[in-house]
This record gives sequence, C-alpha cells and structure tokens, in this order.
Amino acid sequence: MGFKKFLFKNNNLALLGGEPVINKPLSPYRTIGFAERKAISKVMKTGNLSGFVGAWCDQFNGGPKVRKFEELWSETFKCKYSVSVNSNTSGLIAALGAIGLSPGDEVIVPPMTMSATVMAPLIYGGIPVFVDIEEDYFCLDLNKVELAINSKTKAIIAVNLFGHPAQLRKLRDLADRNGIYLIEDAAQCPLATENNFYAGTVGHIGVFSLNYHKHIHTGEGGICCTNDNELALRLRAIRNHGENIVESLKIQDITNFVGFNFRMTELSASIGIEQLKKINIFVSNRENIAEKLSKKLSSCNGLTTPLVRENCRHVYYVWTAKINSEEIGVSRSIIAKALKAEGVPVEEGYIKPLYLLPTFQNRIAIGRGGWPFNLTNRIYEKSMCPTAEKLYEKSLLEFCICSYELNNYQLIKIIDAFQKVFDNLNYLKDYGLKNCEK
Repeated sequence: MGFKKFLFKNNNLALLGGEPVINKPLSPYRTIGFAERKAISKVMKTGNLSGFVGAWCDQFNGGPKVRKFEELWSETFKCKYSVSVNSNTSGLIAALGAIGLSPGDEVIVPPMTMSATVMAPLIYGGIPVFVDIEEDYFCLDLNKVELAINSKTKAIIAVNLFGHPAQLRKLRDLADRNGIYLIEDAAQCPLATENNFYAGTVGHIGVFSLNYHKHIHTGEGGICCTNDNELALRLRAIRNHGENIVESLKIQDITNFVGFNFRMTELSASIGIEQLKKINIFVSNRENIAEKLSKKLSSCNGLTTPLVRENCRHVYYVWTAKINSEEIGVSRSIIAKALKAEGVPVEEGYIKPLYLLPTFQNRIAIGRGGWPFNLTNRIYEKSMCPTAEKLYEKSLLEFCICSYELNNYQLIKIIDAFQKVFDNLNYLKDYGLKNCEK
C-alpha cells in the first residue's frame, strides 16, 4: 500500500469533535522472541545464573555468557574492551569512577538528557557544569563547551541524544588538548556513526543502555566501551567489588577502587547475545520509519523534521520535530493536543532542563551539609541554557519510535494524522483563541 495524502474536511478534526485517524492504541515495540527464550532456557538448565565472584580469580570477570556477550559487543562496535553492567546508570557511575573523579572536580554535562547523566558525577562528589545544546541536533554545543573548561574540569559527558551523534571527534580532540576525559552517554544511539566511527567508541569511555525500551535490550543492562586497558580494568573493578583485587594485582593508584555490584547476570547476557545478532535489522527498521515520517511531513507548514549532520548516521531512538508557533500562529501545546486526539502519542519538550530539578535548585544531593555543592560556588539559574529552555518550553515535539511496533499501514495512518492537523491550522488557531492559548 503506497503513501497517499488523504483530504479531510476542516470540521473533522478529532479535537473539535470529529473522528480520529487512529482509533486504537499503537502496538508496543517488542524484540524478544523464540531465540531469546531458547537462550534463557539453556542458561536455566545449567543452574549458573550468575558467574561472578567478588574476589580476584577466573570468575572475577563473570560467567561464560557475560564474557561471550562482551566479546561480541567489541567485535560489533570495533572497540578493544567491552564491560557489561546492569544499567547505563551504573555504567556512567563506573566510568566516572574509572577516570578518578574526586570531590570538587567539575564535569561538563548537557541540560537535556535522562537525569542519570547529570546525577552520576554527584556519587563521587563531582560538580555538574551545564552547557547549552545545539538548536538543530540537540547535543552539546562545542564552542560553549570550550568556554566552560577550566582548571577544575575533569571530564565532558557528551550525550548522543535521540540517536544523533554529538560532535564527537572535535570533543575528543578538545578533551585531549586539555588533559581531560570525554565520556559518551550512548544510551540512545547503537550503530549511530560520525565519520564512520561508532558513537560510543570515540570518547575515552562510551556507555550504552540495554534498558527494555531501547533498540535492543536485556530487560535492564548496559555496556561500557573503551580502548584503554587501564580504564577497562578500573571499570571491571568498580563493577565487582574492586577493593578485593587491589592486593592481588598490586594496584598502585587505588583511587575509586571501592567497588559496587553492577554485574550483569548470565540470563541477561544470553538475551543480549541473541539481540545483538539482530541489531542491524532492528536499527535499520527504526531508521526507515523515521525517514518516511520526515519525507512525508517535511512540507508541513511550521514543522521542521529532524536534521542530520553531514557524515553522521542518526538511528532515531526518538523522532524529534520542531514547531514554529510564531510562523503558524498555533502553539505547540495545541498541535500536540490535536495529534493526540487523532491517536498519535506525541510528547512535548522531552525533559525540563535538569538544572531546574530540586537537587540543583536547593543544592542538596548526597548526605547532610549540601555535599558536594558545598565544594563549589556554582549556582544553577533559570535561563543559563536558553536553547535547551526554548526547545523544552516552546518548540520540541517528539514521537518515540522505539516505543511502538509500526507496520506500514500504521505508519500511513500516523502520517495522515499529522497532515490532517497541519491542513487545519486555521481551525486550531481559532481553537487556541477561544481557549486562551497563546
């Protein structure tokens, strides 16, 4: 069935009492199948559900499935070392510990990301320093990052948001010139590339997510990638009670060799192995959906479809558009209401800039006395990242592609719904005036 633009009468907008284009919820995205169930069954029969031992021995690095999964991940992403963990959040904490983050050290972070990205530095007493993002690609603004670096800066965390790579090579060069670390939060971007290098492998450490609503998943889980042997050892130590291996390995610098239990189970790893075999299919499918949406909706007045930087591959964890309310005279809020009424589950603004969370506004994080904020004079004021605030408050509109299993018919219906709404902007403008929307 080919794509076709359906014509609707103006008074048929569902928001104004008409029939919706999509009259039942979209099917959830599901990637677990027979192969994963079979793999789990095999592990269950062995009785070995976790192969880790928290002391220096052959099992310090986990069981056979964990090791196999890490090996396959390194082969797929062309990196030397892959260290599995039980979540991307754990991976970020491990990464910051591995680089020796200490109380008072500053870490440059974006304001628009999942909260774990900016909370992870606090575990070691690090101070998040928020730097604004790019208007078009939603990743850290390189020029503003450079201005934010000072003698206290220990690391930059670059988030490859929505599946689009940050300016990774330039950020890595900037980090190297300043003797600091680049950590990539690659939670949303498996197989995304910049200049043919995989996002998540350009920084000193990259951290991927295997949470249940990602392109591929293990229920909960994550992977840290690095090409540095010392960092790989420290990641493994923090993952698995590293204090117990210091004497055996004669570790000289034992900074942050206080380990956690961030270990992945054999069950999760067995799922990961099967998921990884299908990653190209799953990611390409999400790309195809996004590209069809962008192609068909690029002519909608006042709607800017996702842009892709030259020499980059965008893998579209989220399809992100921008609404130009000034141009069309209709607020993003009304557009979103109209689309939801037609059955399209869009969201507005993604995440409020994270420096506006109570943690930063009240400067209270770990323990009493305001630690670690009592180690810095930095304050977190509204309007400190105007691009992020504008996107959140006025323009950003998202459709989470990795939340829904979309066939061609459903995709046509979504496109029809968008076109129906944008063909009736005058009626939505009147609706906004009657409802005091600006």
